Amino acid sequence: MPLGIALGIPLPLLAAMFPAVNGYFLLPNFGPIIAAINFDSTGTTKIGKYVLNHSFMIPGLLAIAISIALGFVMQAIVF
Repeated sequence: MPLGIALGIPLPLLAAMFPAVNGYFLLPNFGPIIAAINFDSTGTTKIGKYVLNHSFMIPGLLAIAISIALGFVMQAIVF
């Protein structure tokens, strides 16, 4: 945020883009994600061959993209 303010990006746009810095779903290092993988007895929740190939990646990236899009829509309506 301080860098965005220093670059002159308006605050409503910074607020709309804030979900873009969420890295919880990109790397499987967040506690609940690791616990969900370990507790799953069906084997459907897993980390793939590569680190960036896990069950939470696509839903997490979609949630971040939708949050950013809704943030831009909301800032356009409010401001």
